[in-house]
Amino acid sequence: MRVIPALRCNYSGILPGEFYNQVYLSMHLMLAYDLSSNVYFVYAGTYKEQVVINRANVKIYGQTSNALTYSSNQATITNNVPASSAGSNDASGTVRVLATGVSIYNLNIANTYGKPVDQSQAIALSVQAGQFGCYGCKLSGYQDTLLANKGTQFYGKSYIEGAVDFIFGQQASIWITGSTINTIGNGYITASGRESEDSNYYIIDKSNITGTGTQYLGRPWREYARVIVQGTSIGSHVVAAGWTQWSSSTPRTAHILFGEYNNSGGGAWRTGRASFATKLSAGVSISTALGSTSWIDSAYL
Repeated sequence: MRVIPALRCNYSGILPGEFYNQVYLSMHLMLAYDLSSNVYFVYAGTYKEQVVINRANVKIYGQTSNALTYSSNQATITNNVPASSAGSNDASGTVRVLATGVSIYNLNIANTYGKPVDQSQAIALSVQAGQFGCYGCKLSGYQDTLLANKGTQFYGKSYIEGAVDFIFGQQASIWITGSTINTIGNGYITASGRESEDSNYYIIDKSNITGTGTQYLGRPWREYARVIVQGTSIGSHVVAAGWTQWSSSTPRTAHILFGEYNNSGGGAWRTGRASFATKLSAGVSISTALGSTSWIDSAYL
């Protein structure tokens, strides 16, 4: 059971400073106006809002009976804003991280916009800064659930759900480990937007890929996409090709690295893998992907 820090976001209570809504205390207001601490506790409840975290080194803890898993989380932040009305992918995020060194523990974060139209980009979590840690969280959406866009990012013992390009971004290096990646329809798990030969990776490590629909591990959003899946159980709903081009008219496969190492399950490497996929002889280390790991909570490695 988690010990409650001093500052609290309470579904039915009042924080010092009395920023209070009749339905719920806004986490967004709490972060914006109460600057006395960088540590916040979120009580059990469902908070419908968009939250912007623009202060460095903030830590947010959701109420839970077991901090080392997402399955016991009791606090949910949710909204249903699509990028088409918000003006950009980032602006549609239910939670938006804009500052360095932010850590989020045991929160459920959802964008429930779903699949009502063809253009259904709707972000649950948007991360635009480095040394970001996501621990025991549950991220839910349909298209573009997680925008992992800039800096070094770590996701441990978490759950990420979607259908189309639901782990995507351009300038981030991310490490997902000990997590469940669940698909809820036809589509593509990753869409790496890496645009040059920089040092960034998308790594899915020692995780479980589950779900429904006809799925690919990824497609290249930009020409230098780089995604590695290693030590992971891959469900048989992932097709034999494993990976696919961006589109028939814009393949974007000349400079990519879509790599696999030591995976298992019905969707792991087999006959019919895409010609531009690579079966690796060794995995990638977390230090290669993220550099120093001193900022990561080692309980989630």
